[in-house]
Amino acid sequence: MSDCRMCKLWSARKNIVFGSGNPHAKLIFVGEGPGEEEDIQGLPFVGRAGRKLTEIIEKGMKLDRKDVYICNVVKCRPPENREPEIDEVRACKPFLEKQIEIIKPAVIVALGRPATATLLNNKKVTISRIRGIWHEYKLVIKLMPTYHPAYLLRYYTLEHRKQIYEDMKKVVEELNKK
Repeated sequence: MSDCRMCKLWSARKNIVFGSGNPHAKLIFVGEGPGEEEDIQGLPFVGRAGRKLTEIIEKGMKLDRKDVYICNVVKCRPPENREPEIDEVRACKPFLEKQIEIIKPAVIVALGRPATATLLNNKKVTISRIRGIWHEYKLVIKLMPTYHPAYLLRYYTLEHRKQIYEDMKKVVEELNKK
């Protein structure tokens, strides 16, 4: 994958950001794509949104970040942190599907609309309408859509904080059943 040129994102990337964490995790977090800091370091969720995600995992869920797996739909940084385009998602989706197939998690948390749309094969999803409701990825893995940590940084309200806490509480409860 290190020489991938399946979409236009390759031309500006510093690193392919594949994923990090426990390769046997029961829980995978999937975001939309790497940001600037992730592109520099070659690791997912290491910038401001990553620090917020770590806070959610460790303080909100009482889990250790190293015990979960974290990745993105696209593996190269979209310019200006824009949403990935359809052809970019199409190019990276087989890699994401293979990651999920290899890890075999019990639960996937889709962070934001682009990740949710990709994992549910539904381009018209509205995260505020479906967050907090269980879905299934390929009819076998529980999938919880929720807000992306970057969204929480931009629109940090008590309401959003409560909603993501409720979503993650459901995830922890589901993990405890497994």
